Amino acid sequence: MSTPTTLFDKVWDAHVIRQVKDGPDVLFIDRHFIHEVTSPVAFLGLEGRGATVLFPERTFATADHNTPTLNQHLPVADPMSANQLAALERNAAHYGISHWGLGHIKNGIVHVVGPENGITLPGMTIVCGDSHTSTHGAFGAIAFGIGTSEVEMVLATQCIMQPKPKKMRITVNGKPGKAVLPKDVILYIISQTSASGATGYFVEYAGEVFENMSMEGRMTVCNMTIEMGARGGMIAPDQTTLDYLKGRELSPKGEQWNKLVPYWLSLKTDEGATFDLDLTFDAADIEPQITYGTNPGLGTGVTHQIPTADSVKDGSASYKKSLQYMGFAENESMIGKPVDFVFLGSCTNGRIEDFRAFASIVKGRQKADNITAWLVPGSHIVEKQIQEEGILDVLTQAGFELRQPGCSACLAMNEDKVPAGKYAVSTSNRNFEGRQGPGARTLLASPLVAAAAAVTGVVTDPRGLMENA
Repeated sequence: MSTPTTLFDKVWDAHVIRQVKDGPDVLFIDRHFIHEVTSPVAFLGLEGRGATVLFPERTFATADHNTPTLNQHLPVADPMSANQLAALERNAAHYGISHWGLGHIKNGIVHVVGPENGITLPGMTIVCGDSHTSTHGAFGAIAFGIGTSEVEMVLATQCIMQPKPKKMRITVNGKPGKAVLPKDVILYIISQTSASGATGYFVEYAGEVFENMSMEGRMTVCNMTIEMGARGGMIAPDQTTLDYLKGRELSPKGEQWNKLVPYWLSLKTDEGATFDLDLTFDAADIEPQITYGTNPGLGTGVTHQIPTADSVKDGSASYKKSLQYMGFAENESMIGKPVDFVFLGSCTNGRIEDFRAFASIVKGRQKADNITAWLVPGSHIVEKQIQEEGILDVLTQAGFELRQPGCSACLAMNEDKVPAGKYAVSTSNRNFEGRQGPGARTLLASPLVAAAAAVTGVVTDPRGLMENA
């Protein structure tokens, strides 16, 4: 009888080409995503060594990190961004790599366009020079971010050297309460484990909550797994996975699809398989979340008060420094906190489900006068869905404008920067000091909490604005 095996082990072990004694494994990489920021130096390295791209058909390039979200038909004004975008286009053409630049119908955030075009598939190994590559683990893939030197290594060899992480399982059972979205589930988990609680682990999510979650919700969860220090996160493929992938442009078709489905559905943790750490949470304990500090682990239920220093996992000194940066104090209520900016978008919450949720709150209401709102779809495909479903009409009538696809205010590498001292309720993934602009103060939240802030002008419990409240 074979030893019970975890989902992670099944995928990892199938891709090990060589094991280095007392060292890392050499992994074959199925899919490699690149963008304009972390790839130019990698290509310079190839050129300097006279190397080439081994399997250009396994690499996919898109422009997203520092692209403008207005007037994308015009030349990019920032010289550094323009140079990086030109380098990506030039390198992709030179090495025969698929490239979706500004203006391309498939252009968008790398972790949005990969899944929606059927490039991301179960059982794969996937890397990108971007920390939130863990998004693709929602499909039962091993996906993680890599550095620029590793981008060069994958381009040249289609392999990477990695120590095998420890294994963690996080189980959440029960039924989520009203207005609790996947973003709230992962923010709650991070608040309970801390921003470093999963360091050294690869996480598998299990239980009713994830089994009942849409693929877009699973992507949100896996996207933010690294915010608790994990190498990545993954969820076993099931019928929901198949329904999402079937018929997408680059998904397998016909006989190939029929052959792969049984294998994909076999990618689940065997009964009796063991993990290095097992955590369990109850969905009933989760309410809409919001962060109050300067890492994603410093969050709480939106109706709760800011905890005292002695009750958080961070050190007291760093915690107080965090609150000082935010202009908050222990025991203050989050409800009613002032808000200046609202950002809906990023690889965490820039998909169509996120815009549907946001629109469900703002419909029939008006944007608060004190709010500057940046609503940024994750791709042109999402942008088209927003228009076709009538969501754009709802947003426009409520006083909002829709911007063009890109990473935008998630990391403020373009013009979308929150000014110093201003508060932004953001659906992105990080609230570090200066992440959304020098001196900006970020409150991470779900699309529903963001929408509630957008129409009231302050931190608001979205449950009070929902129908049948």
